[in-house]
Amino acid sequence: MGADSLVIDVIDNGGQWTHREWRMLRYLGVDTKIVENDTPVEELRKLDGLILSGGAARVGLTGELGNCGAFLELDIPILGICAGHQFMARFYGGNACEAPKPEFGAMVISLQNGGGKIFAGTGETQTVWESHNDEVSEVPDGFFITASSSSCKVQGMENEKGDRFGLQFHPEVNDSEFGKEMFENFVEICRKNRN
Repeated sequence: MGADSLVIDVIDNGGQWTHREWRMLRYLGVDTKIVENDTPVEELRKLDGLILSGGAARVGLTGELGNCGAFLELDIPILGICAGHQFMARFYGGNACEAPKPEFGAMVISLQNGGGKIFAGTGETQTVWESHNDEVSEVPDGFFITASSSSCKVQGMENEKGDRFGLQFHPEVNDSEFGKEMFENFVEICRKNRN
């Protein structure tokens, strides 16, 4: 990677597609590593951004995501995916619960409130890939919903400061129609934050 490469690491919460998140960042020219979620925050590299990966069932609800709370104290853009999204909601005072209708496979979502920064340049309705038993049930104060589906109100959320993002689905999976664009948008957010 070049000297001016962005540095965005992926926190591994045990998700089945963590390596795909890492690979997508590599494809976009980002200097990236997969980091265990129990890594002490002081051992992290100097980062421009961070992704909190998905994880095993229930981990977003139990709070058993290593040092993710400490990572969320960092003053850099952070994207939470699936369990990372649920953990982020709870950390900031919102809530997550068992989904009334768990979602697995392709699902159509619709953008809300303009879609925020992560969904910039993507379709107002789009197909994404789901794999979750739990979901965010209450968005924290200072956050707004960016996407919803027929069975999950909070498919996406963003804080008003524009540096915390959550996605219930998996943009790193090929079946998510605009997944690459979402990663590109996050990389650009990290680049602008660095300048």
